[in-house]
Amino acid sequence: MTENVKTIPLAFGCGVSELNISEKNMSSIILPSESKIKEEGTSLIKRALENPIKSKRLSEIVNPDSRIAIIVSDVTRPTPTEKILPPLLEELYHGGAKNENITIVFALGLHRLQTEEECRQLVGEEIFGKIRCVQHDRERCRLLGETSFGTPVEIFEEVIDADVIISTGTLEFHYYAGYGGGGKSILPGVSSERSILSFHSFYSKLFEGDPLSGRVDSPARQNIEEASRIAGLDFILNVITNSKKEIVAAVAGDFIEAHRKGTEYVDAMYKVPVEPADAVVVSCGGFPKDINLYQATKSLEHAIPAVKEGGSIILVAECAEGIGNKIYECWNRECRAPEDAVERFRNCFEFGGHKAAIVGRAAKKFKLYLVSKLPEAESKRAFFTPAKSIEEALEKVLSEKPGAKIHVMPHGGCTQPVKK
Repeated sequence: MTENVKTIPLAFGCGVSELNISEKNMSSIILPSESKIKEEGTSLIKRALENPIKSKRLSEIVNPDSRIAIIVSDVTRPTPTEKILPPLLEELYHGGAKNENITIVFALGLHRLQTEEECRQLVGEEIFGKIRCVQHDRERCRLLGETSFGTPVEIFEEVIDADVIISTGTLEFHYYAGYGGGGKSILPGVSSERSILSFHSFYSKLFEGDPLSGRVDSPARQNIEEASRIAGLDFILNVITNSKKEIVAAVAGDFIEAHRKGTEYVDAMYKVPVEPADAVVVSCGGFPKDINLYQATKSLEHAIPAVKEGGSIILVAECAEGIGNKIYECWNRECRAPEDAVERFRNCFEFGGHKAAIVGRAAKKFKLYLVSKLPEAESKRAFFTPAKSIEEALEKVLSEKPGAKIHVMPHGGCTQPVKK
């Protein structure tokens, strides 16, 4: 009798890789709860701007003399900045704002500088040509105070010299801050290296506790919001996107209250109850979520609740830019076993090393496979078994357990399974 095979396309970079899996091994396809788009993204953004949460409209906040800083995401984030900016600028113009007084600031955190072409593509050709755009510079930050967590609030001077600070971004799950969006563009987005390292250092204390992703009471979120208040963040505009990267909701206004409303949309769409299976095949959802292994580990973490302890995780991530962080690379070279990375992180926080510890912690409980463009030696040093294709990885899983039941997560970067 012919075996029934299911073909599932999985995003891989800017392309697609197909998974062919026997139906007898399929447990489920873990998908977000996405309803049909009823309204175009621009109109959703306009309505959010016209009805801000716990805030005046931007057109009532600014005036013709206002110096305005608009913080936008960098190339590692899937934020549709090119679609967000036109209605945002229109709202500012209603208040009399002038282009010469507006600066768009790319929030890099500790990420690499972008090329001019990347900056142009993110904001759009027309806007790039008429409004000043600058990239965050960690060397040009000034101290404003300190949070109750002891984190120095050192913010990029182009931001704090503005009269009105506006933050944009995408609201999605985050392994440490609970969710992206809100004030996260301030800390770590446009903060000094000292501030960013202090912010992340608390993760080593929380690393082995309950997962922080999808929690609004994350200590990191509290730290972010204290820093944002000190920095004077006036207004946020955050969007929620579906698996096709289409805008399905938007929130605007107070950086805490609007953010909380946004997390409700995220939870309703992306928290999915599951019974853990023997294995899971997880795609990050393609570029930019799988631009490098540093970013791709977020999808690995999301997949963990969907797998029985001792089971297997196949991570499908192109990693066109390699590991993505020099310290992460260094830890991968120096930590010979998963236990080494976990123990080292317990005793010594080093930004970038936390990714080695995250993967090491997972590798102690699960068999990890990686389908990527990384050299095999790089994958092995990162505690993965490398595979040239999804089929090769799947064959290895099934050779150990032919009857394995397997979940498939096509959008691991934004989907968060929750154990039933």
